[in-house]
Amino acid sequence: MAGAIASRMSFTSLKRKQPKTFTVRIITMDAEMEFNCEVKWKGKDLFDLVCRTLGLRETWFFGLQYTIKDTIAWLKMDKKVLDHDVPKEEPVTFHFLAKFYPENVEEELVQDITQHLFFLQVKKQILDEKIYCPPEASVLLASYAVQAKYGDYDPSVHKRGFLAEEELLPKRVINLYQMTPEMWEERITAWYAEHRGRTRDEAEMEYLKIAQDTEMYGVNYFLIRNKKGTELLLGVDALGLHIYDLENRLTPKTSFPWNEIRNISYSDKEFTIKPLEKKIDVFKFNSSKLRVNKLILQLCIGNHDLFMRRRKADSLEVQQMKAQAREEKARKQMERQRLAREKQLREEAERTRDELERRLMQLKDEAQMANEALMRSEETADLLAEKAQITEEEAKLLAQKAAEAEQEMQRTKATAIRNEEEKRLMEQKVLETEMLALKMAEESERRAKEAEQLKQDLQEAREAERRAKQKLLEITSKTLYTQAAGTSNSTVPPTDVPNFSLLSDSLPYDFKDTDMKRLSMEIEKEKVEYMEKSRHLQEQLNELKTEIESLKLKERESAMDIMHENAGSKQNTIKKLTLQSTQCRVAFFEEL
Repeated sequence: MAGAIASRMSFTSLKRKQPKTFTVRIITMDAEMEFNCEVKWKGKDLFDLVCRTLGLRETWFFGLQYTIKDTIAWLKMDKKVLDHDVPKEEPVTFHFLAKFYPENVEEELVQDITQHLFFLQVKKQILDEKIYCPPEASVLLASYAVQAKYGDYDPSVHKRGFLAEEELLPKRVINLYQMTPEMWEERITAWYAEHRGRTRDEAEMEYLKIAQDTEMYGVNYFLIRNKKGTELLLGVDALGLHIYDLENRLTPKTSFPWNEIRNISYSDKEFTIKPLEKKIDVFKFNSSKLRVNKLILQLCIGNHDLFMRRRKADSLEVQQMKAQAREEKARKQMERQRLAREKQLREEAERTRDELERRLMQLKDEAQMANEALMRSEETADLLAEKAQITEEEAKLLAQKAAEAEQEMQRTKATAIRNEEEKRLMEQKVLETEMLALKMAEESERRAKEAEQLKQDLQEAREAERRAKQKLLEITSKTLYTQAAGTSNSTVPPTDVPNFSLLSDSLPYDFKDTDMKRLSMEIEKEKVEYMEKSRHLQEQLNELKTEIESLKLKERESAMDIMHENAGSKQNTIKKLTLQSTQCRVAFFEEL
């Protein structure tokens, strides 16, 4: 009895010790995951679990997003997950997204997974028209997206219509021009073919490098009112705070870089910005909701921290990551070079094999033609021999008949009748017989000449037959020699890949000083090539813009399209705005 009671107590205590859990669904740009989380978990516990699952180390760019009454919010790291204002129905859903954007994607994004997640998110924002992208740049970005998905262009595989089901261009761009899907695909494919040799990671990086120069990239917009009550848009991004007109999200009216801002705070719906220069008064604005102020403050603090962090020496963790990335890039580059050499050798071997096969077929055709000519020569020689024999027999027969006619003539002369009538008749018959004998003699002579000619033709046919046999013998021996040469040169069957074990053994994978020096030289060379490509790319963009300009439907142009035509580059605009003093810009903002 006591044992049973103790057993029940231990089971109850074990049951009490088991932590309560709830289910969380995490949605990334290309996957969904579910986790069982403990009730006591804070946001950081869940966030770290997701990052470990993804293999992500550049965690400072990302966050877990959810929605509260049509307003987005981000999970706080130091607050319990269930203490957030999230729906309590399971599974609790969060979106794993980029919260902060880098100033320079090529320098800051180290891991491939980080780059891939940014690529997917920026691509979706462009297609959903949350980031404005001009038509010609949209076509170029689409070509890089195709390269990232399909690899190198192959006309035999990527045939007309292979992009029919792909979403590659914003609907605004498609509707702006009188162009069929086939015409868009043709222009995208033309650029896609030029990206040959780029890996998925390289194509995605090129996509991001172009996208980061668009005006709305990485900007979070909020509706605010200044001191005069004028409705404006506040833009928060990696460079600072920007003020926009409600109708123009492309070109800011004024800007405040993060290095000019000392402190940011809010009280209820009022937001206060303290400039770095203490002589300058603070400036304030109001937002529509308290929750929006919380979000603005989170984004401002995070972007300001990253802004200052970029201008300091990298942490030990980042230095290790960058060193690993450089080594991995060098390894991949050497691997690509090795594969490229193997591919080149394989293609050369295949071309040699195809040429030998073509030559062999040609020689076989020549041998067959020579054999047929020989057979025709043999048949002609047999026919000529048979005809010569027949002609010779006819000549003998005619000679025999001529001899008989001569005998008949002699008999006719010997037995000439006595009377004149008979004599005349006999003379006439003799004359006719003579004429016939003469004709037979001529015919016999002609037949004899013809027989002689046929004999001569027979000799020539036999000579031609001998030459044809000699030529066939030469072609047959040449064919056997070519086959032997092809066998010795092509060490593999047509369907096999050449053995490159020697080449593979000659490529070490340890990176020596010479390898790194060579890599450095190649990187410098790539920079020069990149500048040249950038110039060439701008020329291509201008050409495409000019080409499709005639197909544009002016009545369908949006306000964004018109404003973009008159806007300068993103960097030049912000640089121009910040030339004025901070005090002038604050005064300008308050007077808007």
